[in-house]
Amino acid sequence: MTRPAAHETIKALARGAATIVAAPSLISYRVRAAIIGRDRALEGSTQALAWIPGLIGQYVRRAFLMRVLARCHHTAVVEFGTIFSQSGARLDENAYVGPRCHLGLVHIERDALLAGGVHVPSGGRTHGIDDVGVAIRDQPGSPERVRIGAGAWIGSAAIVMADVGRDSVVGAGAVVTRSVPDRVVVAGVPARVVKRRDASMALASIG
Repeated sequence: MTRPAAHETIKALARGAATIVAAPSLISYRVRAAIIGRDRALEGSTQALAWIPGLIGQYVRRAFLMRVLARCHHTAVVEFGTIFSQSGARLDENAYVGPRCHLGLVHIERDALLAGGVHVPSGGRTHGIDDVGVAIRDQPGSPERVRIGAGAWIGSAAIVMADVGRDSVVGAGAVVTRSVPDRVVVAGVPARVVKRRDASMALASIG
């Protein structure tokens, strides 16, 4: 057996072992989902699984998420302390989610990277605020799926409430309130384009 083939075999065995370890959490999730709903059950389960450290934690979390999210590819990595609140979330090939992220209805496309402490709520209208006579917690929101484009990089502690284009970079601590085009760097609060990654296109062309 060649070295790459042996490496893949070891990883496959590790994924199988992680599925066994995650089985009690999966059973608990299924029971609670039937009673309190999938999203609330998911949040509780990911809170518990978030604190398993190291490589073991990555494998166990992935084994669980592959079976409860809308999509979680077997190459995706979810680090220590990360919590999901929406079962409709999607993680594509080689997606990386850093430590202590909070993720709602998000689609992280292939090769996209989220640094530590990134928050991606389900759009900018997770709660209604229009009626001042009604408590915000009692007003219906309008959740929207937020897309993190393929190859994008989201810096530490950024808050992303709108789509981020392919191969774009969001600076640390930025707050994204409007869609970000492909292949740009944005920073600030609210986030604004500071430069293009594609030097052949003028900054003025993106408005």
